[in-house]
Amino acid sequence: MAGLTVFGGGGYAGSHIVEAAAVRGMEVTSITRTEVATQIANVRYRQGSLTDPAARAHALSSGDTILIAVSPRGDMADVLRGAIADFAAEAENAGVRFGVIGGSGSLIAEPGGARLFEMPGFGQEYLAEARTMSEVLDDLLAAPSTLDWFMVCPPGDFGPWAAGTFRDEYRVSDDVVLVDSEGKSAISGADFGVAVVDEVETPAHRRRRFTVAY
Repeated sequence: MAGLTVFGGGGYAGSHIVEAAAVRGMEVTSITRTEVATQIANVRYRQGSLTDPAARAHALSSGDTILIAVSPRGDMADVLRGAIADFAAEAENAGVRFGVIGGSGSLIAEPGGARLFEMPGFGQEYLAEARTMSEVLDDLLAAPSTLDWFMVCPPGDFGPWAAGTFRDEYRVSDDVVLVDSEGKSAISGADFGVAVVDEVETPAHRRRRFTVAY
């Protein structure tokens, strides 16, 4: 079975995905621009950039599912969309499945509604990132039908500030944000990692975006 290569495997989402894959016994490679300080057993760690065509070509040569867990922040803010588009085209040519971790801002509150980042009250500090990842989704939706892609969006309350604990459960939705009975939209990093690896091992969302939460 082909493995999983994660660009951004040292970040919050990426590290949980890498760990979940390693626990399953998958062959998993984490690619980051700087060395990862805390490394997980049985994971291959390499340094490289999503913007580097050579690093992308090397990753594709393995035949692994490719997963992008990189946020449009800092010096990646203006280049991430283009790099993902280039990589997606390369993955299509190589016949490799291509996944992206999106953002909750592109989800909708109800069927047929506006995207969350377009609604009043959306945090201005997250607006640029939400727009970029929404554009990445639009690019994937417009990609040739021969590209096997998926995007996973976390819920609204997701990150190291809301790490939570592993519950071994999650719900799935396509475009509509998931909230619980108390109106919370959240999932732990560990359960998010499991949800993504479930999709890698047993594809259920080909050429589709989905979200997970409790």
